[in-house]
Amino acid sequence: MKRQFSLAQLTALYCAPPEMTYLAARAGYDFVSFRFIPLGTPGELQNLPQDHAMLRKTKAALAETGLKMLDLELARIIAGLDPKSYLPAMEAAAELGARHVISSAWTTDRTDRNYLVDCFGQICDLAKPLGLTVELEFPSFSRLTNLQEAADVVRAADRENGGILIDTLYIHFSHVGLDEVSALPRSWFHMAHLCDGPKEVPATREDMIHVVRDERLYVGEGVIDVAAILDRMPLIPYSIELPHGKRVAAYGYEEHARRCLESAKRYLEAHPTIHCEQNAVCT
Repeated sequence: MKRQFSLAQLTALYCAPPEMTYLAARAGYDFVSFRFIPLGTPGELQNLPQDHAMLRKTKAALAETGLKMLDLELARIIAGLDPKSYLPAMEAAAELGARHVISSAWTTDRTDRNYLVDCFGQICDLAKPLGLTVELEFPSFSRLTNLQEAADVVRAADRENGGILIDTLYIHFSHVGLDEVSALPRSWFHMAHLCDGPKEVPATREDMIHVVRDERLYVGEGVIDVAAILDRMPLIPYSIELPHGKRVAAYGYEEHARRCLESAKRYLEAHPTIHCEQNAVCT
């Protein structure tokens, strides 16, 4: 079985979608993952669903390269959220062939579980007619800080197209046990985020955010047992989310993206015990 890889937007944050598509194709990726929903990060592109010229160029780039769009980010659950505000971005993503929407929770009220469940369910309902699943992520510094909390929301929302997004760095930061991953329904896994990380988990939220957004490591370079994590899931596409400011400055986006992919492939080739669907060894 062939593994497939996507270039995540955070790895090449300031690349416009057409440019990122051509870059990913030259670097050897199978998919691209776009951020059509702005987060307020300085310099990021804005209002892409309304930029019809950009969407046409992106569609043309995908057609020319043969790449597919894997996922859309980021449908955040925040206070006062109207999930319908995400519909234009989801429609644009579906038009480009996307399969998944990434979601995460950023409220501050620790008693708002019902709100999280309701919002996640509504996002799933909006995504379903477009053929999109919704993958709930648990950044270790967000409202949902571990796998158990995220799984509780997905289970309570009980939507057919709801799922969990495993990011190998957050598995490490949140001290998630491998048995916790194994215990989840396999149908909840549609894609995963790959990177490696340092031995020491940052002690403060600020330091954690810095590593997450600017110092992730190539797979096999750090201490995360990526192979053991992937061994607990079926064969799904792996989106390489690996921002690293110094390496981008040194190599440029394309060479950094290529090194991200090559290191991941080398690591996985060196761990042939990873078994996917029906215990078949992946290639």
